Amino acid sequence: MARRTLSVVAALCVGLLAASVADGRSKKRNVCGANEYSYAGLQSASKAHGVGATLVPLETPGVSAGHVGAWIGVGGTDSGPHGSAEWLQIGFSAFAGDRISRIYYEVTVAGSEPRYVELDSNVKPGEKHSFKVLEMARRKGWWRVWLDGKAVSPAIRLPGSHGAWYPQASAESWNGGVGACNTFHYRFSNVRLAHADGGDWKPLEQSIPFHDAGYRLIQTSRVPRSFLASSLGGRRPVTAVATGVNRAGTRLAAQQAIDFTRSRKR
Repeated sequence: MARRTLSVVAALCVGLLAASVADGRSKKRNVCGANEYSYAGLQSASKAHGVGATLVPLETPGVSAGHVGAWIGVGGTDSGPHGSAEWLQIGFSAFAGDRISRIYYEVTVAGSEPRYVELDSNVKPGEKHSFKVLEMARRKGWWRVWLDGKAVSPAIRLPGSHGAWYPQASAESWNGGVGACNTFHYRFSNVRLAHADGGDWKPLEQSIPFHDAGYRLIQTSRVPRSFLASSLGGRRPVTAVATGVNRAGTRLAAQQAIDFTRSRKR
């Protein structure tokens, strides 16, 4: 989405760790829109060759400035060779003034600027789509994105990616640089990982959850892994599962995330 998005977990987990040790952060940082980028999602605790999920925008997004989105992907702002930015993701996006959602994929190859490709500009609330980001069979480091069972990108070479990345599934908000508290409500269902290039799909089992002020992550099923990501300002999701995000093991989660990606630019 015309800026870096994937490498979020290290900073977020470190933030959770700091919050669990001491409540010394400024109250301003705990207000929706205070962070330039805010997230609610999860990262796999293990490396994989791809990630898939079914996503649904449950409500019309409310974007007063910047954008919101929901995506699955791999890579991050320093995941490429020599710490360079390199990632690939696919999902939904919505910009200021939008009353619908869009489907896009975004790729950043080491040494190049991010490339945003729009695939559908008229996705209505409740519309369900299946997404995959997958390393190609017998082509190490070459990837494609998939929409509803069809490949929708050319083969994309991402140097250093083979067997190196921890997939993520996340919703996000960019406050447009003006502190906007944007709203969204997304459902992620059947989050799964490819355990070999080309496939070998299995349900995601171990993951690291994260969420920023003003947003929440609600797990609705462990197997298959499913969750809701929404803004606190929206309608409260209906679920029989406890709504609290489990922060147990935050120290371990933070260390795992740091090993994956050190930080993102705020």
